[in-house]
Amino acid sequence: MPGAATFWDRFAPKYAASPIRDVPAYEATLQHTTQHLAANDRVLEIGCGTGSTALRLAPHVAQYVASDLSGEMLAIAREKAEAAGQGNLSFEQAAADCGQLPEGPFDAVLAFSILHLLDDLDRGLSEVRAVLKPGGLLISKTVCLGGVLIVLRPVVGAMARFGKAPHLRFLTGAQLRARIEAAGFEIVESRDFHNSSKRVHFVARKI
Repeated sequence: MPGAATFWDRFAPKYAASPIRDVPAYEATLQHTTQHLAANDRVLEIGCGTGSTALRLAPHVAQYVASDLSGEMLAIAREKAEAAGQGNLSFEQAAADCGQLPEGPFDAVLAFSILHLLDDLDRGLSEVRAVLKPGGLLISKTVCLGGVLIVLRPVVGAMARFGKAPHLRFLTGAQLRARIEAAGFEIVESRDFHNSSKRVHFVARKI
């Protein structure tokens, strides 16, 4: 995904400087996620960006590996982690759908606001499953834009081709659920936030 990496490298400083849009929803996501994690867990986050979520969740587990395809995003993340002194947190540059994921096994894989950005969603889900322990969890929160922005989709696609926007996958929550299940997971929990962000939360167990 060299095109995607270039886009996110260029966007990294602005991304790092942008405040969280919905703080209560973000805090609720963190709290809910920690309920599915244990102190001795080894956790992988894909699409970690500049590491804000990793820094919040790493203290709750034994080892936390945060990955992203953007080297510039990771450079910012590493600076933040070093300043925080979080010793069980490491970062690796890896696309989630190109056979690059860090070596497992992991007790949980976290995928926040990333699945709709993958070029190859099915391969990405397959690779996530491969690095999970038997019964391991995929915890995701995904922007599901299926059924909205239909008129703008050609524009978004054209912008992505010219590097002006990221690749976006337009899925409904039901379609994403079906793709996750087809990849070899059982949905054990789902939440639809019913807000303007169209974010859908799934907790899925490897079967």
